[in-house]
Amino acid sequence: MKVALVMPAWLPEDIFPTKTAKAQVNYWQPLGVLYLGAALREAGHEVRFFDGSFLNHAEVIERIRRFDPEVVGIYANTPLWPKAVKTAGDAKRVCDAQVFVGGPYPTAMGKKALKDAAEVDALVVGEGEVTMREALERLERGKSLEGVRGVIYREGERVVENPPRPPIEDLDSLPFPARDLLEDKNLYVPPAGTYRRKPVAIVMTSRGCNARCIYCYQLTGERRIRYRSVENVLAEIEQCVEQGYREIRFLDDTFCGDYERARRIAEEIRRRGLDITWFVSARVNQVDYQLLRTFKRAGCWAIFFGAESGVQKNLNALKKGITLEQTRRAVRAAKKAGLRVVTAFIFGIPGETYEEALRTIDFAIELDPDFVNFHTMTPFPGTELYERASELGHASPRLEDFTFEGAAFIPRTMTKEQIEELRRIAFKRFYSRPRYIARRLLGIRTLDDLRLITRGLKSLFWIWIREDVFRAPGAGSANK
Repeated sequence: MKVALVMPAWLPEDIFPTKTAKAQVNYWQPLGVLYLGAALREAGHEVRFFDGSFLNHAEVIERIRRFDPEVVGIYANTPLWPKAVKTAGDAKRVCDAQVFVGGPYPTAMGKKALKDAAEVDALVVGEGEVTMREALERLERGKSLEGVRGVIYREGERVVENPPRPPIEDLDSLPFPARDLLEDKNLYVPPAGTYRRKPVAIVMTSRGCNARCIYCYQLTGERRIRYRSVENVLAEIEQCVEQGYREIRFLDDTFCGDYERARRIAEEIRRRGLDITWFVSARVNQVDYQLLRTFKRAGCWAIFFGAESGVQKNLNALKKGITLEQTRRAVRAAKKAGLRVVTAFIFGIPGETYEEALRTIDFAIELDPDFVNFHTMTPFPGTELYERASELGHASPRLEDFTFEGAAFIPRTMTKEQIEELRRIAFKRFYSRPRYIARRLLGIRTLDDLRLITRGLKSLFWIWIREDVFRAPGAGSANK
C-alpha cells in the first residue's frame, strides 16, 4: 500500500517565545516516524514522509495530494494535536485515504481523542511498528480493524477500542530507522550549542525508564527499561557513519541505566575507530568519573543532566529520585572528564514558592554548566501530574501551552506571572555573568561558534529589555 507519514506543520514561534526562538529551536529527527517507516517498508509498503517542520500546511497537503496514498499516518504530541486533526481533515479532502494518528497524545488520551476528532479514522496507541503492519495487512485484505491490538478505530458512528498491545520486548528485531525518508538530513539539528558536527543522527539504544517522575509519561505497565544489545546499537551507529552522519545524539531516557552496557557501547565506538562525536543524556545518580572519562575517550563531547531544582523538597515532590549532592558530583565529574555540561531546571513545581525558585537559580549558577535551560512545569496527559493537576494547582485548557515554555501548570504557591518573571530573571542572571560571557567568547573556534554566540546575545538583549519575552508563545501559528 502507499503510505504517507506526516508531521503536521509548525513554527518555532508556536513553541518558543518569538524573540528567543532562533536561539532555542531544535529539529530532532522524528525517530518514532522513521522506525515506523522502516517497519512498513520491510513489510512491502511504499512509504513517503512529509515533514511540516520545514513545510507549511498547504505544502504538506499538496504533497499528500500528489502522492495520493491509501493510508495517511500522522504524528501528534500534545501541542501538535489540534494541527494533526486539521491535517487529517484536509488530507481526507484531497485523497481517499484511511487516516491514522499516533504519538504521545493519542496514546495517553485513548478513546477520548478519537471521539473528539471526527476527521480521524483510527488511533495507534503505544509503539506502532507491529500495530501498523497488522492494521495495513487487514486493510489490504478488505477486512475491519477489529481485534488489532493497539488500535482504536471508528466503525460507523461507534468508536471501538481494541485491547492494548504490550511493549515490544525484542528491540533488536526492529529494522533501523529509515533515515533516507528525510529529504535533507542536514536540516535536523538539535538546539544551538548542543552539537559539534553536522549532520546529526538521533539514536535510542533503549526504550522506557524505571524512574517515577510525576511529569514523565510511560507506556501502560512500563516503569522499566528495555535494552537493545550492544552489537545492535553499534551496527546502527556504523550505518549512520556510512550514511554520512558525523555526530550521534543518544536520546535514551536512561542511557546509563545499565552502567556496564553504557561503558561497553563507548568502548566499542572507540575500538572500532568510528569517526563520530557524540552527545548523551544521563541521570546524575547513574554516572561517575570513570564512566564519563570512558565516554570522553570514545568521542563524547557533552552530557545533559536533568537537574530540575535546587531545593531538595521540590525534587522529592517531583519524585525525581536524586539529591542535590548527586547533581553536584555528576557535574563535577563531567567537567573533570573534559565534557561540556548542559543542565535543565523547572519552574512551577507543585508546592514550590517564589523564594525557592530563586534558590534554584542560585544552584544553577553554583553548578556553572556550559549551557542551561529553565523550563516550565508541564502536565502532559498520561502523567501523574496531569491526573493530579486540579489537586496541586491549575492546568491550562490550551493544548498549545504544553511545550515546556507555556506555563501549562501553575502550582497553588505561585502565579503564572511569577513563573514568567522567574524565567526572565534566571536567564538574565545565568547568561549575563561577565565570567560566563568571557568564557564563551574565548571559546569561539568556528563560524558555527560565532553564530551561536550572536544568537545568544540577541536573545539576551530581548530578555533584558522585554518584560513579556516569556509570555505564552503561539503568535506565529496562523502563518502556517
